[in-house]
Amino acid sequence: MSGQHRPQGGTVHAIRLAFGISVLGAVEFAVAYGLGGNTQLLGVGLAVAFGGLCVGLWLWGRRLLPMGGFVEQRPPLAATQQDVTLLAHAIGGPESPVRRRGLLGMFALAVGTVGLALLFPARSLLSFRKPDPDVALDHTAWRFGGLRLVTPEGVPVRAADVGAETIQIVVPEGHTRDGDVPAFVVRVDPANLITPPPGGMVGGGLVAYSLLCTHAGCPVALYQQTTGRMLCPCHQSTFDLFNAATPVAGPAARPLPGLPIVVDADGYLRASGDFTSPPGPGYWSRP
Repeated sequence: MSGQHRPQGGTVHAIRLAFGISVLGAVEFAVAYGLGGNTQLLGVGLAVAFGGLCVGLWLWGRRLLPMGGFVEQRPPLAATQQDVTLLAHAIGGPESPVRRRGLLGMFALAVGTVGLALLFPARSLLSFRKPDPDVALDHTAWRFGGLRLVTPEGVPVRAADVGAETIQIVVPEGHTRDGDVPAFVVRVDPANLITPPPGGMVGGGLVAYSLLCTHAGCPVALYQQTTGRMLCPCHQSTFDLFNAATPVAGPAARPLPGLPIVVDADGYLRASGDFTSPPGPGYWSRP
């Protein structure tokens, strides 16, 4: 009898080990997804999780459950109390292939862990964490009114620091790494304006616009003071700052979005709202 229990005991341990490996694979999948969703790690996690389940169930069915078909020709008879007792002992007793040494609990743990891990990707289908992409592209961090204009290095910009000779590139304080927020401030002569700036004008000629070209998103960083024009070095789109940054040359078809700004009590420049239109390439010109 003891010789028969040893191989079964080894099988039980092997099944428990397989289910345990399945749990580890599911946990690895959940952690990998939470850390950014590396495709290779996600695949390994799923392979280990389902592989452990398959191996465990195969060993369980192959080694512990009865094999083959057994047919006994007999007339239908009601089961005796002794038969009922033996059947109950076979199914629920300590030697039952179903309840043997907690295998059912280990199996439930493995299946539950895999199921829980597979719920993690479902959060990618929900929008409670982030706005929908089409909504997010409509707005930038400038929408949080009152943000100070700072240099890319994080230095706040005063109105008195901006001259007429060149532009000052700015980003919103606390959002210096966002890709859609770069803007520039420049001082123009109000007498030269043909069309009022879309974002308004403060401090005797200070205006602000998006730095991103409306053609391909390159920075329009070349300023011609005498003509009041901004040039994009990528495809030579040119924008007339005297005429509300309207494109006058090159492939760009949309004016640069304006940025409404104010001067606070300490002389610093602050944004009073978001760009007057979404910044960036001609995606926004679609009907």
